[in-house]
Amino acid sequence: MKLDSKLFDRIRIKRADSTLVEEAPHRCGWAGCDRPGTHRAPMGRGREGKFHHFCIDHVRLYNKSYNYFSGMGDEQIAAYQKDSLTGHRPTWTMGVNSAGEQKERVRSHATRDWSGGIRDPFDMFQGAGTVHEPEAAPKRHLKALERKSFDTLELEGSESQSDIKARYKALVKLYHPDANGGDRSFEDKLREIIQAYNFLKAAGFC
Repeated sequence: MKLDSKLFDRIRIKRADSTLVEEAPHRCGWAGCDRPGTHRAPMGRGREGKFHHFCIDHVRLYNKSYNYFSGMGDEQIAAYQKDSLTGHRPTWTMGVNSAGEQKERVRSHATRDWSGGIRDPFDMFQGAGTVHEPEAAPKRHLKALERKSFDTLELEGSESQSDIKARYKALVKLYHPDANGGDRSFEDKLREIIQAYNFLKAAGFC
């Protein structure tokens, strides 16, 4: 490109001494601060897409204390993290439609003869189009320490998180010295129950 090109006349360079006060449309939302709100900060869960406007110093303070999961229980957080894997969109098992009439149409479709008189001496297409019912999820194989922990809590190992927690609380109340008139003969049993529950919790069972 030639230096005397007319395109160079259209180039504009911003002055280095220009301030952000004139450009910032918002004031800092921090109480008692009159600086321009040049940085956005999310308002929190339930108000997605809405933002506070802070100056650089106060947005740093806000970000340090920001907790999206504030007020949510452990099970709610776990459910949110699981749903985030699919972008919080509903999912279905591949090949399975939730509509009952749709499944009936598939079954009737599968029972029709679509061979058109074509011979199949090697039975290569036998069972083609058959609708298979989804199989039950395989039972999780427990390791030795996991099995021992479930046995300590008097559980089989297939219980849900809420069932495990409920069983743990019931056993703690049963063997705690306060529930036995101050009798400490069950302290070892109580210690085993607490250790078993903590192990299952660390392993992701509850």
